[in-house]
Amino acid sequence: MAFKFVGAVLSVLTGKTVRDAQLKSNLLVEEAEEKKREIILEGRESASRIRSDAEEMAKERSRDLRDSEKRQQGRENSLDRRQTDVERREGSLSEQEVLTEGIRLEVESLKQNQIQQIEQSAGLTGDQARELVMFRAEDQARHELSKRYYELERDMKDRVDDEARRVITIAIQRLAADVVSERSVTKVTLPNDEMKGRLIGREGRNIRALEAATGVDLLIDDTPEIITISCFDPIRREVARVALEKLIEDGRIHPTRIEDMVVKSQNEVEEIIWRSGEQATFDAGVPGLKPELIKLLGRLKYRYSYGENILQHSVEVSRIAGLIAAEVGAKVTVAKAGGLLHDIGKAMTHEVQGSHVDIGGDIATRYGIDPEVHRAIVEHHEDDRGSMEALIVAAADAVSAARPGARKETMDMYIERLEALEDVATSFDGVEKAYAIQAGREVRIIVKPEEMNEYEAAALARDVVKKVQDELIYPGQIKVTVVRETRNVEIAR
Repeated sequence: MAFKFVGAVLSVLTGKTVRDAQLKSNLLVEEAEEKKREIILEGRESASRIRSDAEEMAKERSRDLRDSEKRQQGRENSLDRRQTDVERREGSLSEQEVLTEGIRLEVESLKQNQIQQIEQSAGLTGDQARELVMFRAEDQARHELSKRYYELERDMKDRVDDEARRVITIAIQRLAADVVSERSVTKVTLPNDEMKGRLIGREGRNIRALEAATGVDLLIDDTPEIITISCFDPIRREVARVALEKLIEDGRIHPTRIEDMVVKSQNEVEEIIWRSGEQATFDAGVPGLKPELIKLLGRLKYRYSYGENILQHSVEVSRIAGLIAAEVGAKVTVAKAGGLLHDIGKAMTHEVQGSHVDIGGDIATRYGIDPEVHRAIVEHHEDDRGSMEALIVAAADAVSAARPGARKETMDMYIERLEALEDVATSFDGVEKAYAIQAGREVRIIVKPEEMNEYEAAALARDVVKKVQDELIYPGQIKVTVVRETRNVEIAR
């Protein structure tokens, strides 16, 4: 019985479980069906949207394609119109070319006829007329160029002259140097004529010994109480002079004594040379020079140019160059050193081949002088200078040489220089007369007014200056003045 009850309970429980499971299964099936329906519906909607979008895109592309076809058709129509226009213009141009060619031929014919008529009327061919026109044009251009150059030159001089005059005046007025009056000593005064015989000696042995020891020539003539020393070397001449004075003072004159006095005189002159060179460096304010350069400077004490002592001239140039450099803001030390050493080549020009400028450049190179000072030495006579200091040294050299009384020359050299200056001036066309005045420092040129206008006269002055610079050698500077004067004279009767 109990087993039957349990079986009944289990049967009931089992039936209930089965029903519940069946209900859950049915619910799950319904949910699945509902989910399936939703998915199908969403798929249909999505497919519909995709189909609609595709159709819209197809329509848009179709519209774009139609628009593109329309534009292409428009371009083709435009090209057709342009081609038609081009063809029409080509036809018109061809007609114009034919017409133009006809007109050109007609114009050329008329031109040739006119040229022939002009040539017949003028009596000139075309080439001759062309040359005449070119000549007149060239003459006019030259006239205008001369006029313009004259105006520019005058304007530049007005602005520059005052400043240049100020600088040079300041430099000159601050320097007070003595006028050089010293000359090479070539004569020795004797106490009496008996001394001539003693100097000559028995059979001329004394004079031969003196000449051999000093390297000079002694000229003994009838001039009372005077003996002349002749030698190209001023230092040898100075040694001979000192030796002669010592022998005359001593009174003992014989070959052995002569040799001793010459040796003493050489040592004395060498000492004088050294002291003179050293004093020059002190006076110029150029310290630190090598002993060899100081000795060469001292040798300049016995060198002269146009009667001017070269050593004093060098010191003067150094001072002027330093003053000018200070005024214009250049290198004072370089200018002073260049001024002191600018003529150093003259210390040995008779011993070495070449000009004193080239020799000075070699000396500067040999003793390691500063390159800027070297440039001032080698360029002080050049037209083109590479530095401000070289230009200043050249200007100071000209100022020193042009100072009144600084230089002297013989009458023959003076006359020859004046004649050469006048010859240069009269060598140009249109010059009537030329006069060298102011001791050759100015040339005044009288031109023919009917052959030369005022601008050509200005050009003539420049041409004369250039020729003077190229062909003549002169101290200082030369002023060229061209005078053009027209006079109209009538007489009332």
